[in-house]
Amino acid sequence: MEDFIHTLNAVIWSPALVAFCLGAGLFFSIRSRFVQLRLIPEMWRLLFQKKEDEIGLSSFQALSLTLAGRVGTGNIAGVATAICFGGPGALFWMWVVAFLGASSAFVESTLGQIYKERIEGQYRGGPAFYIERGLKLKAYAWAFAIVTILASCFFCPGVQSNSIALAWNEAFGLDAEVTAAIVASITCFVIVGGLRRIATFTSWVVPFMAQAYIVVALIIVGVNWEQIPAVMTLIVNSAFGFDSLTGGMLGAAIAWGVKRGIYSNEAGQGTGPHASSAAAVSHPAKQGLVQAFSVYIDTLFVCSATGFMILMTGCYNMQAPDGSMIFEGLKGVEAGPVYTQAAIDQLMPGWGGPFIAITIFFFAFTTILGYYYMAETNMAYLNRYIRKPVLMSACKAIFIGTVAFGAINSSTLIWTMADVGVGTMAWLNLIAIMLLQKPAFIALKDYERQLKDGLNPVFHPEQLGIANATYWEGNRAEDNLAVEEESGVDNLTGLDPKNPV
Repeated sequence: MEDFIHTLNAVIWSPALVAFCLGAGLFFSIRSRFVQLRLIPEMWRLLFQKKEDEIGLSSFQALSLTLAGRVGTGNIAGVATAICFGGPGALFWMWVVAFLGASSAFVESTLGQIYKERIEGQYRGGPAFYIERGLKLKAYAWAFAIVTILASCFFCPGVQSNSIALAWNEAFGLDAEVTAAIVASITCFVIVGGLRRIATFTSWVVPFMAQAYIVVALIIVGVNWEQIPAVMTLIVNSAFGFDSLTGGMLGAAIAWGVKRGIYSNEAGQGTGPHASSAAAVSHPAKQGLVQAFSVYIDTLFVCSATGFMILMTGCYNMQAPDGSMIFEGLKGVEAGPVYTQAAIDQLMPGWGGPFIAITIFFFAFTTILGYYYMAETNMAYLNRYIRKPVLMSACKAIFIGTVAFGAINSSTLIWTMADVGVGTMAWLNLIAIMLLQKPAFIALKDYERQLKDGLNPVFHPEQLGIANATYWEGNRAEDNLAVEEESGVDNLTGLDPKNPV
């Protein structure tokens, strides 16, 4: 079984997927006239817009739910593995993926909003929905839904619990079996509460954990500020194979940078549209812009913080494609969260292990919740046709079992399984958004036109020639704005400032 997983991963993550990810991001960037740069001020403004519907989530809650899936072990353990197997230059290619991928994130999340539906009192959307409604390929939509359920329930969650187990064992000496029981129990409690409990939990935890981690990283980088030019030179030279140590690792740097970049920020993978579709907004482009900004938060801030800490302190190993060791800063240590723990220990002796153990718990646990939400959304999509409520219960049981399984198994196997899930989703989603890009760019043009006219943009697909966007038919956009003006709900807390109890 393990040999099969490794073989499958090699097929899925061929150079073709790496080129496809970069090429799609470049194409969307050019077609949108680099929306990820032009509209950064608008992205920032939209982060704090008020909730526009009593049913859906605020933009900030949807962003937090998305970041719950994006900001995870990929930002700590993933960066470490990228540097180990791709060299310091892998970090540069992670930045490239983030910059280009922000445009892919805009397209997929805007499409998610355009073709979302209201199911059982909640807004649901994602690639399966826009593939069926936009491309009118029901079999393809089913394929994506099934693949996403498998990836979210079986292939991907184990990485998060595995990293928690490794970090807790390093910091506290806790056995993996005990960690598995703790994490599985907490997961069960939160997911039983449904979308609102997940969104509430992540909207409080994600900002706190990201800020704490970045503050510690800034302290370490600040103390070692004189190394910044040398580290930047190392990253750039390694990225293009100019460095003497990494001269033969150009392909590895690109491959690992793209692979771990996508695993971390998930741009183009098809995960972001699930959460972004739950947001209540008056125009799909609003949430598309918010989700584009989330890619920057994930990679340019959090991943860069990890990379700089590791490189400045020399707490990493670097392995050539043939398996030989090029650089060994930590003898006998496997690539993973221990690199970051050691880096922090360089400046704060005795603090690195516990701090990363606690941080990685929150990072990984919120990602676990993000995976569950994706699985639940795609189960809701399938349930429209097969109507078997027991499948949702089975999905929860399998998901919790996978979380426990990941904590007690080999990290090499678990990471390879995650790569299979991520890569398969990326193939299916990138093909879909390349075929269905037109409505997203029509929505962007409409949004910018209304902004130029000084309006709060509203969306009427029938006026733009976009078919099958049934949620938006009639006066839906105006209704959302009316609710926004009357509710006064604070976007960050979800509370009425006049009556916060």
